[in-house]
Amino acid sequence: MNNKWFKWGACIIVLLFLLFIKLPVIQFDFGQEIYYLKSDAFHLKWIHSVEKEEWVEIYQRHKDEIILTETYFKTFGAGVPADGEIIESEDGYVHMRIDRQMADFNLIVSENAQTKLVTEEAEIALYELTDEYGNISISVEYIHLWEYVGGSYL
Repeated sequence: MNNKWFKWGACIIVLLFLLFIKLPVIQFDFGQEIYYLKSDAFHLKWIHSVEKEEWVEIYQRHKDEIILTETYFKTFGAGVPADGEIIESEDGYVHMRIDRQMADFNLIVSENAQTKLVTEEAEIALYELTDEYGNISISVEYIHLWEYVGGSYL
């Protein structure tokens, strides 16, 4: 009889433990929809409005922050960071180390800029998931295990 109560007690403790576990994810809040990214890294890329050349930013999640680690682009022009360290490269792009820490940030996307999210698994056209010039809030969130299992992922 005591063994039965021990098993039930252990099951209840495990279930309670699972209810309180939270896992870190990168959250993409489109306003009407929320998506998660399980990966700790992603790229954003778009076509620069003035230069008409591809621009790429590389992001990494570290604890509660998102770090813009690097950016690369074809030519210097409007919006180029002034505080980055230039990284030598032979691929035709200017690479800059940025290492800017952010709790969150907003991204305005458009079909004109062809804003895309690039992960190890896929390249996703963000401009197809929201209205023209729609805002996406990007942040690190801790979600419960059941949200992690049943969530919508990019």
